[in-house]
Amino acid sequence: MQRKQIHQYNGYAVQPSAHRLPDGSFSSNVLLERIDSARTEGRYWFYSLDYFRSEELALRHSNHWARNWVDTRG
Repeated sequence: MQRKQIHQYNGYAVQPSAHRLPDGSFSSNVLLERIDSARTEGRYWFYSLDYFRSEELALRHSNHWARNWVDTRG
């Protein structure tokens, strides 16, 4: 089950996602898009950040990972 969650954080639209793998675990993914950029160079896709036993845990990790990426990117 994919739940669309898009929120803004420090100038980025954050869209976490998770997908179920054949073994039943979930892969944590995230799309970050600069809000002030209409061009593709402001778009960052990150796949398979880590793996979790539930979709909720994978989405939570995606959110945390995205915030950390934005905060440490400078």
